[in-house]
Amino acid sequence: MNWKTAFVVVACAAALVAQTPPVTVLEIEYDNLVWYYGDVADPNKQATSAAPSPLSATFNRLFKVQLGLADVVAVNGKPAKGLHVDRSIPLLFSNTLRPGQAIADINGWGVTESYVAILDTDGTLIGNITYMGVGGMAAPPGSPTGAALHSWTITGGTGAFLGVRGQASFKSQSAAGRGASMTEDPAYRRMNGGGKRIEILHLIPMTWPEVLTLPTGPAIFHGEDFSPVTAEKPARAGELLVMSVSGLGPVRPKLDPGKPFPAWEAGKEHQVNSPVEVTVNGKAAAVTSAIGWPGMNNVYRVDFRVPDGAAAGMATLGLSVAWVNGPEVKIPVR
Repeated sequence: MNWKTAFVVVACAAALVAQTPPVTVLEIEYDNLVWYYGDVADPNKQATSAAPSPLSATFNRLFKVQLGLADVVAVNGKPAKGLHVDRSIPLLFSNTLRPGQAIADINGWGVTESYVAILDTDGTLIGNITYMGVGGMAAPPGSPTGAALHSWTITGGTGAFLGVRGQASFKSQSAAGRGASMTEDPAYRRMNGGGKRIEILHLIPMTWPEVLTLPTGPAIFHGEDFSPVTAEKPARAGELLVMSVSGLGPVRPKLDPGKPFPAWEAGKEHQVNSPVEVTVNGKAAAVTSAIGWPGMNNVYRVDFRVPDGAAAGMATLGLSVAWVNGPEVKIPVR
């Protein structure tokens, strides 16, 4: 079976199996986190100092806007880039009467609005996530292990995270940021340094990666002849395989939503914009290509190599894009 015939097979026989949204947890690591507090009323004095500008010990934070800026340095332990922006209004909630703090049935810091832009290490924008809620209170029920403080609602996203919902918290035992006066110029934030911290985002994605299915099983083909991987013709360790999947999101160059991928031209393939990862029995498989499948809508071609030393038998294949996991499938390996 050649690759053109495989396109027809996928178009005619592939079908998605109904799935519940997969559990997706992002641990986002930040560095150079600085909180700039609204301690000066004169705008001509704001952002005028290149040196670190600490707050006065007597500064009253209540009702004063604070802005947090930090660099994304890793997602789920893998290097990344990006920007975290936080806008907060401290209210200092307390369930005990304390002058200068807001009385409430909860303990917490204040109302926050957060935004994080996540980039690949080459500077490619993967997507944005927004969340808001009450900072400083206990993590919400059902949070992932390690979530300690802050109860934030994930309100949406863009790019690879289009339409996500969920909840977010501050990870326990991760450091806080450095407080600074708004007289400090944020242009020198990295030079002056800041704190580190980790946030845990529990995402419920609108879409997720999923291997399409054929009557014979998962739509995974031998790279040498595009014949399906079956029990009669299993995959081999070190072999290049091709699979047909959905839900890999935006591509480069840009393609308008709902449009099918154009006819194939060498060197003009639409590359998946986000990091695509494949595992076989938990071991990373080298992904050699991830592109839109020509002539199809929301169907992609992923080429990967079965890791050397893969054990014979039914192997578990995992697929993720932008750290969003899809359901696992089984493939025979000899």
